[in-house]
Amino acid sequence: MARNYTGEYKNYQGKPAQRRRNDARKAARRKMVAAGAVKKGDGKHVHHRNGNPKDNSRNNLAITAIKTNRSFPRTSKARKR
Repeated sequence: MARNYTGEYKNYQGKPAQRRRNDARKAARRKMVAAGAVKKGDGKHVHHRNGNPKDNSRNNLAITAIKTNRSFPRTSKARKR
């Protein structure tokens, strides 16, 4: 079955709350680039230790490999266990 990208955007990605969370994730990445911790294309993710993408304090951010950052066990509501 083919994905409905337009429907996904309409139902989830385009919602104001999700847009704000995504903006906060991008801000965290920009903050770490400015600090010299990551570079474009380096294959690293900026990880939020407490799982809150809006908490961009330096002690909440860590650099991880993509595989590590995406492999945390999740609850049914997509929160970390």
